[in-house]
Amino acid sequence: MNENEISFYIRKSIFSAYNELGPGLLEKVYEKVLTYELQNSGLAVKTQVQIPIRYKGLFIDTSFIADIIVENKVIVEIKSIPEISNVHHKQLLTYLKLTGLKLGLLVNFNTDYIDKSIIRKINGSIS
Repeated sequence: MNENEISFYIRKSIFSAYNELGPGLLEKVYEKVLTYELQNSGLAVKTQVQIPIRYKGLFIDTSFIADIIVENKVIVEIKSIPEISNVHHKQLLTYLKLTGLKLGLLVNFNTDYIDKSIIRKINGSIS
């Protein structure tokens, strides 16, 4: 399955969670529900994945933690905040760069319009 196909299932799971639970809960709640939905779709899901950084020969093993990685191809960064800021976009792009993954989804569940609160970020190009 490619990144675009995986993102279809992720978006479907996001809509399902949002329609069932509504906005404004803790990020951990949405993470657990999305994990449940994605695994029920037959997808491999990892949560709270520590991603190490190599910097000029220095190895930093606990540099950042990705909320969800699906099929080792797509990062999902979950927020439940009043507003997404530029730093959240940059954070996801940095995660993609450091992992070498091509696609990330930034989603904010604290919204009235979930369809406008799912943002795709691409590292390079997707085939």
